[in-house]
Amino acid sequence: MGIFCLLTTTCFAAIGVKDSQGNDLVFNNPPLRVVCLVPSAAEILFEIGAGEAVAGLTYHDATLEGAAGKAVVGGFFMPSLERIKELQPDLVILAPFQQQIMDGLNKAGVQIFVYETKSIAQSHENILVLGKVFNRETLARQVVKNNRLAMDHIEKKLARAVPGKRKRVIRLMGRDKIMTPGSTSFQNELIRLSGGIPPDFGKKGSVVEVTREEWETFNPQVIYGCGQDREAAQNFFSQPGWKEVDAVKNNQIYYFSCDLTCRASTHSGYFISWLSAMIYAREFADPANDILPEKITRSRPIHLDLDYVKSAVVNTADIYDFANKTLVVDFKHAQTILSTLEGQRENIFSVGNHYSPPPTWGAVHRLGVDDIRARILRVNGKEKDAASFLITGADMDNLSVSEQSFKEMKVVALVTAGVLSNALRMSKDQGLFYEPGTINIILLTNMKLSNRAMARAIIAATEAKTAALEDMDIRSAYTPLVNQATGTGTDNVLVVQGEGRAVQNAGGHSKMGELIAKAVYAGVNEAVLKQNKIGSGRHIFQRLKERKISLYSLADGVDCDCMLQKGVKKNRFAKTVEHLVLEKKVAAFIETAFALSDAYERGLIRDIGLFQKWCLDIASEISGQRIDHIQDFLNDQPIPLVLKTALNTVFTGVLEGLNKKTIKLE
Repeated sequence: MGIFCLLTTTCFAAIGVKDSQGNDLVFNNPPLRVVCLVPSAAEILFEIGAGEAVAGLTYHDATLEGAAGKAVVGGFFMPSLERIKELQPDLVILAPFQQQIMDGLNKAGVQIFVYETKSIAQSHENILVLGKVFNRETLARQVVKNNRLAMDHIEKKLARAVPGKRKRVIRLMGRDKIMTPGSTSFQNELIRLSGGIPPDFGKKGSVVEVTREEWETFNPQVIYGCGQDREAAQNFFSQPGWKEVDAVKNNQIYYFSCDLTCRASTHSGYFISWLSAMIYAREFADPANDILPEKITRSRPIHLDLDYVKSAVVNTADIYDFANKTLVVDFKHAQTILSTLEGQRENIFSVGNHYSPPPTWGAVHRLGVDDIRARILRVNGKEKDAASFLITGADMDNLSVSEQSFKEMKVVALVTAGVLSNALRMSKDQGLFYEPGTINIILLTNMKLSNRAMARAIIAATEAKTAALEDMDIRSAYTPLVNQATGTGTDNVLVVQGEGRAVQNAGGHSKMGELIAKAVYAGVNEAVLKQNKIGSGRHIFQRLKERKISLYSLADGVDCDCMLQKGVKKNRFAKTVEHLVLEKKVAAFIETAFALSDAYERGLIRDIGLFQKWCLDIASEISGQRIDHIQDFLNDQPIPLVLKTALNTVFTGVLEGLNKKTIKLE
């Protein structure tokens, strides 16, 4: 048997494994150039430390940590065989339904691993098998262990909090029909493990249709879905029969990331914890149902090179029965602070930033901010009058410690940031509710800021934060098609007065203001990248998604006589559009339209005639023939004019190219 040893002393004996369909595979060495077409499998590869071997993936995986810069070969449902081959993979991981890709790879002699998940047990087996294939068995076992520990914890929590009757829970799917996972789907297993009762309509399959009679008979008490399922809710939950069920009447409808709802993978335990905590929010919030003592379980030091800082740590502690994380900065002497959450306070010996994980959000909302503050202080051993803490939903593992200096002057910005759920553009979007901060900034310097300088520091930090968000093109969660975000609706800044030479000004023209702005700008960029995996060089499909645009849905929804007359099938049209946008030139065209659209919507550009001429050139180049008119396929879509014109340009070029057979089909 051959042995493969790296210079790092890592050795690999040739091994044999079976894929999800029982096919025997032999690996003499760990694969080095993998194309992964299954999002849950890609998630596993990055989680077990095999991300370096990933040469290509689908755009559904673009936000995975480590995925930045990886080649994108299309979407999960319609990947490009040509692009896969161009990457010269030594292994392709694909799903059973991707038969056309499978056939093409078999002909090319490329090794394939058929990946499928029908149960949580199978998902764990998949993790272990991939760990074996990529020589990452220790990490793979740890991932499985963490999942099982989370599930065991929820089982114990449910036994204490909900010993009796459980709630009826359904996963909402569909667009123009109400759909749900079939009886044998792992998604119903997720519901059961979360303490819910899933429906059993006697229908097998990954997704099945639900009749109104079945819906009314089951009468769900809790409904959940991913963000894309909101359309079904909007279409049906105002209609007779559909709206009369308990979940709709009591507003027990929740939405989660598709990465959690649609996958059984490395974060299944985390999702089960979150879902269970939403289903039984009242029971989980009751202190009588706590099963873990509130205490610090581990601490991670943070290095801050400031003379008046005694210590800085991130403490992990069980609060509301889940692992919370708190940044705690202790001072040698009492400090004055200025906080947008609490105002100006004197005699402060500790400041910090507290992360409440999603499974605790129901308890925090139900019991109130004062309750979580009291718990933060108690578990970290602080007095209310001597400590000031911000609160966030951004993980403290994604904390950015950003430092800027000039000669003897130093500024440190401690930043956490999450911008996916409530980023907004001030003056454009509505303020509807209050929650603890989402972009939190703590500023410390090695000098003593006057009261005036502390106030100006907040302005400098806020302007720098907004500049960072706009430069990254972070979109408003409420009006993403037309507005960049200027912040989230719940941001906070805390400024510590500090010790040292007195500083009277921290405005934009001062050196202190400059350093604050630079530290915050860099910190926000880093924190957003860590928390949300959003960076300046992200893929075109990710940027479309941030605007809530699905090219496939738009293309598949095109319904015009011209397609029928020209013999172009919808699925082929949609597939060609997706593959075409993978081309750098077409992607750059749409990216240009993004910037132009924002400027046009703000009135900074009044005449787009030259852009429209460019659109004709692009459509002509796509189709391989002269195009003199851009067809409007999206007239009923609420997309801004410039961006709609750009998308119509691509659609027009594809339709004419398919009609004249000037576009090569896979």
